[in-house]
Amino acid sequence: MSADDGGHPLFLPAVFVGGLVFGVGLAVSEMARPEVVLDFLQFEDFGLLLVMGGAATVSGIAFAVAERAGGTAPLTERAYARRLKSFDSNVLVGGVVFGAGWGLSGICPGAAYASLGVGNLPILWAVGGMFAGAYLQGWLRETVGARSGAGAGAEA
Repeated sequence: MSADDGGHPLFLPAVFVGGLVFGVGLAVSEMARPEVVLDFLQFEDFGLLLVMGGAATVSGIAFAVAERAGGTAPLTERAYARRLKSFDSNVLVGGVVFGAGWGLSGICPGAAYASLGVGNLPILWAVGGMFAGAYLQGWLRETVGARSGAGAGAEA
């Protein structure tokens, strides 16, 4: 993301406000607390499912209404369009690895950043691990993929 995204002067402030609303939602719903996520993953508390379902419902309605209202994003003027990703081995492997990391740490990325906002500073270890893991995956994709002739530029 850069200041050039959309070209509209309110684009980045709108992104900030969106992040602010997202963070408040995660904190209010207690999804910023890793123990809540771990309780969900152990089938002891299904509140996370309700939060995710509610969020997906609100987002789905907002995009459906926005698409019918004009078809383009107001600040970027880009058309709303589906961005379908094919189901391939990267989706399967990524899902398994993501699930393992989620279960080990009890966090997911958005909740990790919101958790910092509520004062959970030890979560910085998990955030550092997420950055290191993403960097490692990119390095492996470039290095191993370049050797096999399939990786450079391939989606992860």
